[in-house]
Amino acid sequence: MKNFAIKIVWFTTAYVFFFAVLNQTNVDLRIIMSLHIVGVFLIPYLTYTVLTDNYKTDKTFKDWYEDHQMDTLDEDDDH
Repeated sequence: MKNFAIKIVWFTTAYVFFFAVLNQTNVDLRIIMSLHIVGVFLIPYLTYTVLTDNYKTDKTFKDWYEDHQMDTLDEDDDH
């Protein structure tokens, strides 16, 4: 997890789950609204970070999945 974008994705996911759980409890409304305001800025920041990330790969869709190797997707099945 060297990439900053994946770290912000994990953090935002945990934050949203924490916020959802906190909403089900009897927490002061000021705390809930403060967390909501932070989330309003966190989600667009996450989106911007992921879309502008400078991640490069040499994989294509023809590589398929790494755990299920296939020769190519262009071959036709005669079955």
